Amino acid sequence: MPDPAVPPTPPVRLSALLAREDLALRRIAGPDDPAAVVHWVHTSEMADPYPYLLGGELLLTAGVHIPEAAGSDGGPPCSSEAESLGDYFDDYVARIVAAGGAALGFGVAPVHDTVPRALVAACETYGLPLLEVPPQTTFSGVARAVWQLMAQARLAELRRVTEAQQSLTAAASRPDPVPSVLRQLAQRLGGRAVLYGPEGAEIAGAGRNPGEEAGAALAGLAGVVRPTGGGPGSPHPTAAGGPGGGPPHPTSATDTVAGTHLAAYALGAGHGFVLGVATPERAPGDHTVASVAAVLLSLLTGEQQSGTGAARSSALVRLLLGAPPEEVAPLLGGRRWVVVHARPDGQGPADAVAASALGAALGSALVDPAGDVVRVLVPADRAPDPLSGWTLGVSAAAAPEDWPAADTQAARALARARATRTPLLRHGPRPALADLVPPGEAAAHARALLSPVTAHPALTETLRTWLSLHGSWDRTAVALSVHRNTVRQRVARCAALLETDLDDPDVRMELWFALRHI
Repeated sequence: MPDPAVPPTPPVRLSALLAREDLALRRIAGPDDPAAVVHWVHTSEMADPYPYLLGGELLLTAGVHIPEAAGSDGGPPCSSEAESLGDYFDDYVARIVAAGGAALGFGVAPVHDTVPRALVAACETYGLPLLEVPPQTTFSGVARAVWQLMAQARLAELRRVTEAQQSLTAAASRPDPVPSVLRQLAQRLGGRAVLYGPEGAEIAGAGRNPGEEAGAALAGLAGVVRPTGGGPGSPHPTAAGGPGGGPPHPTSATDTVAGTHLAAYALGAGHGFVLGVATPERAPGDHTVASVAAVLLSLLTGEQQSGTGAARSSALVRLLLGAPPEEVAPLLGGRRWVVVHARPDGQGPADAVAASALGAALGSALVDPAGDVVRVLVPADRAPDPLSGWTLGVSAAAAPEDWPAADTQAARALARARATRTPLLRHGPRPALADLVPPGEAAAHARALLSPVTAHPALTETLRTWLSLHGSWDRTAVALSVHRNTVRQRVARCAALLETDLDDPDVRMELWFALRHI
């Protein structure tokens, strides 16, 4: 857990503050550490500022508290005065360091013309960075610059977290979601990400190897947060809980081994999976990014272990090995289904995340976000309702052996729904004159009649859509996502190839009959 004295704002690197040309600050003592940071600014003229410091401050002073040891004539102090002044500054700097101060800024106006040499020596001795604040720079200006740098750091952190969330979510929708999420997490954090199984074994990993010692420590840290108990070689972490201080099995824990920062997160699915992360440094936002990955991996591992996920995997394997759809359908949760074709109302096709959200809204995980249309297989007892932002075409309820026909019904329903600007349109089978013709004879007649155009799928689909929409050029163009002039050209080409008059209602009826049987 972080030190409670450290504020929730991101720290500011001291080097970034020194780089501000408007401040003209100059480091004149103390280590030149590029990793040195300040968390806030405090101004004090107390001889002992210790009681007023929380740690991490850039302490600003004009030296009002310094004893007048230089003599009234302005000359250098005598040896005894210099020794006394040196003792004063030693105590002053030692107290700042003991309080956790990050740096000291000394203003050379209006009390002093230069920074006292004894103060410079004391800061060198205690390793406290000492900054000279020129006369034209006010303390409030220094404080404002720190807040500005903090705001910039916070914005950069939020942007980094947002981009990481988007990339991790996209990775979770890939065909290999768990390895993809781990690779993306390792890339975002610049380290290694590992998924440990319930028995403590490494299931998958990505990123740079942190070394044998850090790797073993990370595996031990994963045992600390695993609900089923700790693993071997458990280190001494700083954990979110523990014996006498919270739940017996914390949900996360951190440690530092061999200069590598380690973190472990128990996945919320409750099956004993743990996410481990090892990074060379701990940057702001790392915990948030890793937590997002842990949530996604919880969903992925939970689904894999759940009855629904296992049944779906079993059904897929059986289909790939040659089992008929009607045999595997009971594993998927129903015996009669509807096929839903959906298109988003906005511009462009739906991405994988939007397709998954659509499946969740329809109550089915059987989603195919292929091309411009998202196809979803839904149990018939979960009749879809209109969804904001989507246009849906729904087939009639069908047994598994009739899924291909239902897929065609849903496609046609979606085309009509888009043409008529209806949020949801269902296919409604009913007795028709076509039922009086044997299917074999109807198919043979259709092949013979439509043979001039069936070699051109675009012409066939245009003719079908145009007839279904009663010859409307505009609605056909909308349904096919083409220009109305393209529809006119295609229909005219069909009329020429078929050598018939498409304005004749008898011809239209015969063609429509044939199109339903090819």
